[in-house]
Formats: sequence, C-alpha cells, structure tokens
Amino acid sequence: MTSRKPDEPLARNSRLRLVRPRSLATARRAATTRRTRPAPRPPEGTPPRAELARQARLVLADAVRIARWAAAPRGPRPGPRAATAPPSSASVAGAASAPSATTAEQAAAELDLTPDRVRAGWDRARLAGLVELHGATVRPGWRLQAWDRDDSAVLRGWVALLDAWSLVHPAPEGVAPGAVAEVVEAVPQVLSLLQLSQGPVLVPVLLDLLGQRVDELREERCEVPGDGAPAHPAPPAERLPALLDWALEGLAEVGALTLDGEDGPEGRHATLTPLGNWAVWVKLEQICVAAQSPAGNIEQSAADMLRGCARLTPGPARDEYRAWLAARPLAGAVAELLAAARGEDALLRGLAFEALRVVGAPAEAEVRAAVAEPSLRPYALLWLAEYEGTDPDDAQEVLTREEATWLWVDTAAAVADHGESELLVRHLDSAVQGTVPALLEEVRAVGHPRTVQVLVALAAAHPDPALAKAVRRAAFQVHTGTV
Repeated sequence: MTSRKPDEPLARNSRLRLVRPRSLATARRAATTRRTRPAPRPPEGTPPRAELARQARLVLADAVRIARWAAAPRGPRPGPRAATAPPSSASVAGAASAPSATTAEQAAAELDLTPDRVRAGWDRARLAGLVELHGATVRPGWRLQAWDRDDSAVLRGWVALLDAWSLVHPAPEGVAPGAVAEVVEAVPQVLSLLQLSQGPVLVPVLLDLLGQRVDELREERCEVPGDGAPAHPAPPAERLPALLDWALEGLAEVGALTLDGEDGPEGRHATLTPLGNWAVWVKLEQICVAAQSPAGNIEQSAADMLRGCARLTPGPARDEYRAWLAARPLAGAVAELLAAARGEDALLRGLAFEALRVVGAPAEAEVRAAVAEPSLRPYALLWLAEYEGTDPDDAQEVLTREEATWLWVDTAAAVADHGESELLVRHLDSAVQGTVPALLEEVRAVGHPRTVQVLVALAAAHPDPALAKAVRRAAFQVHTGTV
C-alpha cells in the first residue's frame, strides 16, 4: 500500500467519501419521522429522570449563570457578546485565542466567581448548547430557555457536554494529537466496562482495556504504508497511563464518574456517577430522550403543538396541523408558526414549515417575507419551490451551495437534539458534498451557530473510526478558531 500524500490524507480514503446521496427533503423527514417502539427500562437503581436532571443542573450551574449573564441585555461591552468570546482552555487541535480579561473580571465580579471559573463556565455553556454565537451577538440557546422547566432539555445539554469532554480538559503535553484522538475513540469501551461492572473498577484494569482497544483501532484501520512503518505513531506504552488519567479526570470534570483511592495505580478506582451510568446506558440502547408529546395539541401554542407532533409520522402530523389551524384565525396561526420557526430549536423550525405547507396559499406572502431572514431563508425557499409545483425531492436545487450546507447543519442540529444517533449518521448521506473533507470545509465556512455541537455529536455517533476522527478534528478546529 502506498503512503498518502500529506495534502490529501482524507479525500483519498474511500471510507471518508459520502455515498447513497439523499435529498434534503428526505433528510428533513428523517429529523421528524421516528420509529415507534417501546422504550427500554433503565437499569435497576437508576434514579428518576427528575433526580438525574437535578444532578445535571448542579454540574452545569456555573455554565447556566454565565450563559444568562452573557445573553442578558445590557449596554455595549467587550467579552462573550463580542466576537472574541472566552474560548476553550483545552484542545488537542491547538491553543485558543486569549479571552478578554476585562470581560472575565466583570463577569466574575457580578457573579461572585473567579475569572477562571467564568472562562470554564462559558466554555461549557457553548458546548452544552446553552448559548449560541451569531456574529458579534450572544443569544440564549433553546436549552437555556427551557432549563428550569424541561428535564429532557437539561439532560440533553449535559449529554452534549459529556460527548465533548475532551474539549474541556487539557490533554497531556508532549503527546501527538493523533495519539490523543485514538484514546478519545477508545474511551466509550472504558465507559461500557464501568457501566457493566455496576461498581468501582481499578485503574490498572481500565488501563489494560484501553491498551487493547487502541491496538484494535489501529488494526481496524490497517494504517500501514509500504515500508511497514505505522502511518501514525501509536501512543507509547509509557504514555498510556497519563492518557488514561487525562481521560478519567476529564470525565470526572463533567460529572460522568468519580475517582477514588490512593494516588498509587493499584489503589485508585473509577466509578460511574448515576448520571454517567444513565448516559452510557442511553447510548448503548440508542434511545431518544425527547420530551413526551403533550396532550391536547389543538389547545397548545404553536411551539408546544409542534413538539407534540414531533413523534408522529407525516400523515397523522398533518392531521394535527389541520386541526390546530382550524381552531384559530389563519393569519395569527401563520404568524405564530413563523415565530416558532425563529426560535433556537432547529426541530421546531423544520416542523413549522411542514405545518405551513398545510396552510398553502394563505401563507405565501409571509413565507416570501421570511426569505430575507438568514435562519429561515433555506426553509422558505424550499417551501416556495414546492408551492410553485417543484417536486420535493428536486426542490433543493433552488438553494445555493452555502444555503444547502447551512440547512444540512440545521437539520443535523435537530437530529442531534431530538433524534437517535443512527438518524444522525444517516443524515450524513444527505450532504451535497461528495466527500467528508469537502463537507467539513464548507460546514466550517458556513458559520452555523450549532456547528461544534453537531460535529461533536456526529463524531460520537458514527461507527467508522476514520470518519469520526476527521469529524472530531474539525470540531476541535471550529471550537478553537484554528481552522
């Protein structure tokens, strides 16, 4: 096998090519069409969801306070509302730009925190989807708006932070980024052992498992060029204990596990917290932790009605839309649907335009006006194309490449927030780009506020190690501004 050229390591890897392209219309349906099946029962001893959400709120308490502070209306000031918001304090992709000392000190004084806790909390708020950056403006994410009343939003925010644990904890110095990435890919196996053990596991046992998993990953990739040397140096055996410590400490920082015992390797052991145990079980079962549909959709607001229809197949959902529209003045209903589409929840954005398709001609003027709004433009253009007779599977041709990429990220955000990991992996096939490197390059350039969260979720969900590694690297680069 010949070695790959340095400037095209990804494009020539056939595993990183997109196959079975699907239309964006099909992808939008994938975000809202879910298989109905009984939800598996959590393991015996798992705390109720309300208790799990309480624990998650404790882990993210600083992040929530800082997110609300950053998004609160106030006079012009530098900092999180500016383009140079406090960045991550750790990344294997490179160092982030320095945060604004003035902003950190101001937030620290107002919130009674240290500047370091402000920076760490801001980083967690971004990764958990509590805030979104739109140019030079910070907006509260939909999870922040639902934080005090929606346990599912809280748990999903914490799971998003868990998926990004390697972004919030500094990697050991002097270790090649590729070696660190391999350990990140091996961590799910470590977590699975902890979950199956239902109790503390000695660190040496975890170290043996980590070494075996890293070896397996390298064998699966077959990354051996013609001269017989590894394409990427494996983590030296003497560095694996440090990398395992880094991983366990990072997972402990986000509340997934606890480390106890003496400092010596024989005495230390790790135990999943109730949150960590529940999260690993959820990932293993691949279940959706979405909010239950409220009863009486006809009487609900547009946003609650759309949430209530999220679990329905297209036919019953259209029936619900028609009943809801029939119960109120049409002009007000259209305005309410568009207001829901302007919110931070990408799933509601797609569902709102599905409901507007039921409205038809009376909504045309309002939808045409929505074309001027960047977040609604792709949805409005598709709606108008279908309204004018274009086949839904061909309607995406009215979008520019940039608009199609923005819509791909927005739909991926909806799937990541409300769907199963399998749907997120399948959504990759709907991208207009022909290869993963091309997709990642354009996703980075399009500037969607949920880009980092989408890439982290995709990397965590995808079964192909090479593709997951490429996506994770892109998330690191976007998060730290080192594109």
